[in-house]
Formats: sequence, structure tokens, C-alpha cells
Amino acid sequence: MSVNIRLAKSEDQLRCSELLDVLAKATSDPNEIFDSDTFINLISNERGSLVVAEEDGKILGMASISFNLALRYNGEYCQLEELVVDQDARGKNVGGLLIEETLSLAKNRGCKEFGLYLLESTKHNQPFYEKYGFVKIGEEMRQSL
Repeated sequence: MSVNIRLAKSEDQLRCSELLDVLAKATSDPNEIFDSDTFINLISNERGSLVVAEEDGKILGMASISFNLALRYNGEYCQLEELVVDQDARGKNVGGLLIEETLSLAKNRGCKEFGLYLLESTKHNQPFYEKYGFVKIGEEMRQSL
């Protein structure tokens, strides 16, 4: 079966929380960071969006983005906040599909740029993001849309 990319729904909350725990452990964040109110805000697609990758009814990964205003862009730009893929789903291009979908959402919304930050623990992912058109600028990676 193929991987389906879609916007998250309220019934995805538990699985998204589990995936966020995986990300927190991978980035050495000891805090319990999942917040139901933020989840609900994200799935409303007003100030951001949450996208999930699903196969055979199981969520394999997720990506969250935020939409921010900046005078320098004369409008909105997009920021990747979280990207996490279940260990068992690695090698299925789940991360790539999630990035492509978030880029599409940002373009369709009219964002002028898409950015992300690499942490010390995630710097090894730079080549992955470069594959999708991101360029390193200082400590940040950005892509004009």
C-alpha cells in the first residue's frame, strides 16, 4: 500500500503526541512538550498546519508548520516547526513526502519563504533538506517560494 499525506484530524492527537515524544528524545528535550490546545490550533489551519503521513491506517510521521507575518516579506512566511518519522517507517520517503506537502501548503497560502532551524542534534539532516531546495543561511535554512 502507498503512503497517504493529509492534514491531521482531532482523532490523530494521541499518535501525534507519541511521535512528538520520539522527536523530543532524539533532540534531547527532557520536557513533556505536547499541548492539546496547540494541537487543536494547528489542525484549525489558521496560524499553522499539521500534516501526517499514513499507511494502512497507521500514522508513520508528522510535520508541523507555522505561518508568521513579516514586513520584510510584505506578508506571511512559513516555518517548519517539527518533522518526525517513526523509526519503523524510515526509508519509505515519508519525510520527503511531508516536506513536499508542507511546501505546497505554504505556496498555496501565498507565503514568500519557508524556513527551518537545525539544532545541534539535527545538523546531520542538512543534506536531506538541501535535496528539497533549502539553502543554509547562517544558522538557519531557508527556501524562497
